[in-house]
Amino acid sequence: MRALVCKSWGEPSESLEIQTLPDPKAGWMQVVVKMIASPINPSDLLTIRNQYGRQPALPFVPGFEGVGRVVSGGGLLSGGGPLAWRVMGKRVAVIAADGGAWADYCVIPAIRAIPLPDSIPTDQAASFFVNPATAWAMVRNVLGVRPGDLLIQSAAAGAVGQMILGLSKHLGFGVIHVVRREDQAAQLRQMGAREVIVGQGEELVPMIKKMVGSRTCRFGLDAIGGETGSAILKSLGRHGILLSYGRLSGQPIPVEPGTLLDGMKRIQGFWLSEWMKDQNKLTLWRLFGRLTKLISSGVIQTPPGPVFSMENHKQAVEEAAKAGKTGKVLLRFDQ
Repeated sequence: MRALVCKSWGEPSESLEIQTLPDPKAGWMQVVVKMIASPINPSDLLTIRNQYGRQPALPFVPGFEGVGRVVSGGGLLSGGGPLAWRVMGKRVAVIAADGGAWADYCVIPAIRAIPLPDSIPTDQAASFFVNPATAWAMVRNVLGVRPGDLLIQSAAAGAVGQMILGLSKHLGFGVIHVVRREDQAAQLRQMGAREVIVGQGEELVPMIKKMVGSRTCRFGLDAIGGETGSAILKSLGRHGILLSYGRLSGQPIPVEPGTLLDGMKRIQGFWLSEWMKDQNKLTLWRLFGRLTKLISSGVIQTPPGPVFSMENHKQAVEEAAKAGKTGKVLLRFDQ
């Protein structure tokens, strides 16, 4: 099979090359998926640059998710067990927690092959899990946001940010969206966002507090880090919690102890792969079913971006790394 292999740490456009590897074989309770498409997420780029939380050994095939069709299982005359049998021949969302989705074929545990209805198109199916599950789990499972609550989020024009907007309209909670540019604010307003702030860093504090007004705001989501994350924390009310799920700025969140003491606020980290370790199978199956309904109904949508073949991977990763891009870049393997 063909695969995109990261042979050295560095910029993805220079570190990746197409190699021919042996066709993979599934073990017990595993399946082989013939890949159709896979998105290029920030986590993929950070991994190739040796900047992610957990790093694989070189060389490796990147790609943490995608969509494909199950072609075989492992063990007991290739049945692969009951979980593999239930998805045999079906189009599935691929959750490749250890990477490997940027190839013609990918081996994953059968429980992480999620059957998808035809109502979910390929571009949405390819990004079925990482961003949608992050948005839902942060809002509902971790923060427990309820109808009528108010939430502040940075990076609001990104894929997760747009999904938070969709969930806010679906579940009935308010969101103050923080972006860096006017064009991003205009895009969110077109999508139905009512409260948008353009700015970054310490200047956000008075702007956010003015927009919050007399309301209570206990919840913050931050994917930027640095002074922007600190500003959101300072803007939260009593017992406020800032959920940090990214570090796009590359900077730590500076926190003066008094900020935490005033109102007994706190910061908590969120990493989807770590959160999943604490969930039982029933919780995850319910999550998969919930995401299927939300994506099929259009409540959660991944903003579509350009599509590239494996041969054009250099252009693909360069496009995915551009600041201010508005859509998710896809790699296609079935062209």
